[in-house]
Amino acid sequence: MRVVVGAHQGQPWRRSALSLARASPDVGGGARCEVGGVGTTVLIVDDHRDFRAFARALLEAGEFEVVGEAVDGASALVAARTLKPALVLLDVQLPDIDGFAVCEQLAGDDGPPVVVLTSTRDASSYRRRLGQSSARGFISKAELSGPLLGTFAGAV
Repeated sequence: MRVVVGAHQGQPWRRSALSLARASPDVGGGARCEVGGVGTTVLIVDDHRDFRAFARALLEAGEFEVVGEAVDGASALVAARTLKPALVLLDVQLPDIDGFAVCEQLAGDDGPPVVVLTSTRDASSYRRRLGQSSARGFISKAELSGPLLGTFAGAV
């Protein structure tokens, strides 16, 4: 099933030359995915259609099950609460609510998903906010891979 929630913003996704993958200091917080990388359900949240398509193809090739997509913070909250994915790949810069605020709202839910934040910027751009976030970690868009995302979900 392909679920896309919200309106498309129409801007192309561009890779960043500078990128890092970092875990937040709160790596131990949040729900833990016990199923490994195979079959882990994922919600992709990004306002750029091209990035969502790229991430979907990459993650499905890595045996993740992409259960939905959302284009902004409000639709991400609805989709996460409706679809109940094990993991949410969440863009930091959304058109309405930023990814950090979405992450905190999800963390307050019963049985929250693992949240991994992503951005074209590298982790050093968000150092303080990542340290205060309940997100399991951060992956720059240019470094996104199934195995790397799996490490945040408890899979290797």
